[in-house]
Amino acid sequence: MRYQISGKQIDVGDALSTHVKTELGATVEKYSQRPTDATVIFSRNAHEFICDAVVHLSTGLTAQAKGAATDIYAAFEQCRERMDKQLRRYKRRLKDHYKDRAQPVEFEQAGMYVLAAGEDDEWETQDNGLQPMIIAEMETRVPTLSVGEAVMQMELAGSPLLVFRNEKHGGVNVVHRREDGNVGWIDPRNLG
Repeated sequence: MRYQISGKQIDVGDALSTHVKTELGATVEKYSQRPTDATVIFSRNAHEFICDAVVHLSTGLTAQAKGAATDIYAAFEQCRERMDKQLRRYKRRLKDHYKDRAQPVEFEQAGMYVLAAGEDDEWETQDNGLQPMIIAEMETRVPTLSVGEAVMQMELAGSPLLVFRNEKHGGVNVVHRREDGNVGWIDPRNLG
């Protein structure tokens, strides 16, 4: 597994890097036989150290966790425990996902835009009505998944929603975490 361990205005020494590689590697290998790479970033927020970890699995899924503590090693341990909990919770599904899928998850490139806040004076008036001001453009990847895999990916990433291409019909779908704790699924193709 390839590791990218870095710090934002923090010097990550050899001892911490070795500890991260050993512990995170052991945690991920328990549940996924072939992780491809991991990115671990340490940062500070006032008196706390924050550890963000993202692990890409060979199946195309991504697991993400975050930890915070007053000690940098404790922040990593909290992050690692959360990653372990997520992977343990989805262990059976991860194995089933890998077994049923002959090829890794396919991704499509898509444009992603950051719009200015909805203040009327920040929006441009054009012939076809009010248009929000684009303040950033970037690319993102949209995976092709089943609905169950999309829900699992959303949970593993700790994200409130996931946009994906439905592998059954190729249409763009969204799964999202609802305020009542349930998961919502938006599929425009199922409209009457």
